Amino acid sequence: MQIIPAIDFKDGKVVNLKQGQLEETTTYSDDPVGMADHWVAQGCERLHLVDLDGAFEGRPRNEKAIARIAANHPQLTIQLGGGIRSPEVIEAYLEAGVEYLIIGTRAVQEPEFVGEMCKRFPGHIIVGLDGLHGMVAINGWKEVTDISVKSLAMLFESDGIEAIVYTDIGKDGMMGGVNLHATRDLANAVDVPIIASGGVTDLKDIEALLETGERVSGGITGVITGRAIYEGTLDLAEAIAFTRNYTPG
Repeated sequence: MQIIPAIDFKDGKVVNLKQGQLEETTTYSDDPVGMADHWVAQGCERLHLVDLDGAFEGRPRNEKAIARIAANHPQLTIQLGGGIRSPEVIEAYLEAGVEYLIIGTRAVQEPEFVGEMCKRFPGHIIVGLDGLHGMVAINGWKEVTDISVKSLAMLFESDGIEAIVYTDIGKDGMMGGVNLHATRDLANAVDVPIIASGGVTDLKDIEALLETGERVSGGITGVITGRAIYEGTLDLAEAIAFTRNYTPG
């Protein structure tokens, strides 16, 4: 399981939102490129980038900084979400060095779009499912639908997606622990690799996810961490080392 640091872009800065609420924004840096350098120096091999401006406006807004991060670290695996709603945007980011594009809102609104993009860009498409009480939220989490996370995940499984990033909105940015029950249920429902997101606080949460991953039919291949590494309750280098050396009990 990979530990994946998150860099959320808003107005050119690195921020974190509690439960996706703009009024609950904490700014950590005005240098996203420098922050990427920092996490790479700590040993990260995969980075989770979110263009929050793009998510709310439906089009890329921080593409220059994202391209700089990719250019500075060609060995780094980068997955990107936020405003990924057209093949032209996907193609541009792939050319800039982004490895995986995360389709969120449009995947819910037009499920067939995911299959089309998987055929056009095989090996590069991830679906982002953001849930609140098991229901999918879209448009920067402003709207909660009546579609269940599990049913949508099962729909996309046959499209050839590379993974599902599952974010529990109720946990995101709250540092109250990962929703292990929902993550386990989703991993058991599909064979697609699951990347967990939301609620990571400390090393105990990493250990709990590793243990949960042993008991599911699908795989929990990664966990995204944001506020915890910025607030210092989780040491990134320590978490990476712990994961690499973890032995199932």
